[in-house]
This record gives sequence, C-alpha cells and structure tokens, in this order.
Amino acid sequence: MSVYDEDANLVHGAASISSGSMPASPSRADVARLLPSVDELLKREPLASAQSQLGHEIALRAARRVLQRQREVILGSAATASPRDDIEALAQDAADLAWQAVTPSLQPVINATGVVIHTNLGRVPLCQPAIDAMAKLAGGYTNLEFDLNSGGRGDRQDHVQETLREVLGVEAAVVVNNNASAVLLALTALARGKEVIVSRGQAVEIGGGFRIPDVMRRSGAKLVEVGTTNRTYLRDYETAIGERTAALMRVHASNFRVIGFTAGVEIEEVARLARERRLLAIDDLGSGSLIDTSQFELIREPMVQHSVAAGVDVICFSGDKLLGGPQAGIIAGRREPVERCKRDPLMRAMRTDKLTMAALQATLLEYLKGRALETLPVWRMISAPLDALRRRAEAWAAQLPGSDTVAGRSAVGGGSLPQETLPTVLLRLPRQGSPQRQLAALRRCRPAIIARVQDDAVVLDPRTVQPAEEATLLSGISSVIS
Repeated sequence: MSVYDEDANLVHGAASISSGSMPASPSRADVARLLPSVDELLKREPLASAQSQLGHEIALRAARRVLQRQREVILGSAATASPRDDIEALAQDAADLAWQAVTPSLQPVINATGVVIHTNLGRVPLCQPAIDAMAKLAGGYTNLEFDLNSGGRGDRQDHVQETLREVLGVEAAVVVNNNASAVLLALTALARGKEVIVSRGQAVEIGGGFRIPDVMRRSGAKLVEVGTTNRTYLRDYETAIGERTAALMRVHASNFRVIGFTAGVEIEEVARLARERRLLAIDDLGSGSLIDTSQFELIREPMVQHSVAAGVDVICFSGDKLLGGPQAGIIAGRREPVERCKRDPLMRAMRTDKLTMAALQATLLEYLKGRALETLPVWRMISAPLDALRRRAEAWAAQLPGSDTVAGRSAVGGGSLPQETLPTVLLRLPRQGSPQRQLAALRRCRPAIIARVQDDAVVLDPRTVQPAEEATLLSGISSVIS
C-alpha cells in the first residue's frame, strides 16, 4: 500500500520532487514517502489499460522498473534524468515500457542514406524470389536433410551446392553462416598446425575487429607474412615456402585501398605457384561479386568466376554483399579440399538454416536465369541511371515545401569497392534547427527514415529507397518538416 491513501496527496508528494521541498540529501525513507506504491500505479491510466490487454505480470514489471528509476533520480544516482512530477506521468512511462516489452525491437527502416550495402541496416534487401522462397518454406516441414528419392537421410548442403556448381562451374561448395566463418573453417580444416603464406599488405582487419592474424591463430594455422605493406612479389612467396607450408592465401582488402608505389601478385600467379609446389591456393574474396562492376564506372571488384578460372582450390566469399542474398558464407572450389571443410567438426557449428538456404538458392537462380541485374535490389540500385534518380528527387521536392535537390554521391558500402562512389541527386530538406534534430525526428517515424547530412543540411538519396517505400517516405518527411 502507499503511504498516502488519497490521490491528491500522492500527486502532491510526487510534485514536491521537482519543487525543491526534498532534503538536500534525501534518504530512502524520504523517497518512499514521495513515490506511489506499485498497486496504486497499476490503477492509473494508461497503465491500467495496458495491464488489461497485456496481463498483470508485464504491467507489474514495468511499474517496478519505473519506480526504481524514479528512486535513482531522486537519490542522485541517475544524474542525467529529471524526476517526473505526477503519478499520471509515471503511469504513462510504465505503460510505454509495458508495450515496448511486447513489441519486436527489430523493425523495418527506410534507407535514404545512399549507402547501397549498409551493414548497420542489414546489408541489402532480398529479391522477391528469395522472399517468396522463404515464405513458402517457413510455415511447414521441408526436405532440408531428407532424400525424397531414397527416403533416407539427406544433406542440407546438396540443395545449394548443385546451384553453385551450375552458376560458378566449381566441383563442390558448402555454405556457412558468414564469410568470416568460411575463412575460419577453411583454415582450420586445411592448414591447422601448418603455415599459410599471406602478403603483408593483406594481413588486414575488417569490420567488427575481424583480423586475419587473429583468425589464423584461432584456426591453429601459422601466418607467414611476406613482402611489405605496399609491395609484394612472387619471389617473396617462393622464398617463404617450406616443409610446413600448407597454403598460399590471398585476402581481399575489402574496406581500404593502398595506392601509389605498390606492387602485388595476381591470383593466377599465386594459384600457379601453389600447383607447382603441391600446395593449396586459398582466396578470401570478401564481397563475392558475380557481375563485373567496371560496367558501372566503378573499379573492377574481384569476381568469383575469375578465381575459379585461375585454378584457385578454395574460394571464400559472402552471400549478402554484392551477391545480393541473405547473410551467408560460401566455400567453393575443388572437391577434395571443400569436402575436407565439410567434414570438419566446426562445420556443424557454422551451418545455416532452411530459410537461409532457400533465400540463397533463389538468389543464385536469378544469376543462372540471366536476370540478376533486373531482379536483385543490390544491382538495381548500383545500376540506377542518374536521370532516373534526378526525376525521383525532383518529384519528391515538388511535394515537400521548402525542399530542393542537390548533386551528391552514393556509396556501394559493405566493405565493397572502397572509396568508390556513384553520382546521384539528393533531396535536401529545409534547414529547421539542428540537422541532428531533424535526423532524430526522421528516425522516430514509423517506419524509421535513415538519412544523412551534407553541407549542414539533411539530405535523402533516392538510390537506396525502394519504389514501394516512396509514399511512406514522403508522408514521414512531411510530418517532420511541417
């Protein structure tokens, strides 16, 4: 029960928190006299309505959290917060917490940043065939590991392996949960206790603190660096080969470029030397592009087909970057080393589920059908003509008073094509206070709108906004700038 029996006293007590009537150093007893009881808070709207819809336990936990937070504010342990000045405000806070507890935190957002492969926003949207494939299989049982011909146990890898063979012309392939897993599995299965030779300029760190030297140690392989940061020659690899060497490895510097006084060894030379010395050639391609990016006036991203043609034994690449599919890591190449990866005990810990398999296979089939540029969102966005982007931005500006358009650049992102950008036309919002406050207001829209700042103004790039999102986008922007 509350110390006070009448609502008026409760309100007065809570109000005195912010009016300065508390002692300079309030005790817990002082706090208890000011705050309502949990039972009293549960009777107040809108928490009472939330309790009737969500249940007593959820509302109870929310009420307790709000009251505990208020105690911390009064006692000074939450210095950045201000005390709520009445019980209705506390009930509102508790109701908000209760509803938040039953609302999924993973939500759709509109990417208006112009970064095509945006890791923080889930990389890239899936193509419709991939979405359909996941939806078709999600609600029931599947033949994931069941052989429909024999009636016996099947292998989940077979579903995607056959498609990868057709698309890439490789002998074998396995799928794991991301490219970092693919690299770790390949090194563990193929080079544990032995040496792997890598150019010093490729002993890199990518996102999330993923460092090649650390991965080598974790796999049990020993990293042997050759050459210098900016210049490595084939003779450096030749000199470093010894009795304990298992593989020569190329690591694609996916999120940076070294320019100027540089020299490197082409993957064909690495693969040829590995064959001559009866070693494995491993290629960590990172993005895993199957389409030549130079046709879009970008530098040429290393392509998987190029590594296959060069005779690389094991190729590791991502499924959710330039490939345009779900998060996955793919190991493809010669049958013998790929099968060794597949049999390694780590494989079970890294395998993917039926929905990932379904989405990845559907994505790969779009390449096999020759329509990836038209159906995969990642390639539609990268290849979007500048005139089309200008028309969209100008149409947006015409519907938003005070807005205009300005030239800008889009980025491929996702550790692909570092420093490479594409010309675009941006929607520029009218300057109304701080750009950061405008960005925050856009993020409060539902769905949230993620924009960026250019020249002290908030801008939105049509390149990464899906056509089906336009009406919602314009409605959200209108509510913010009005």
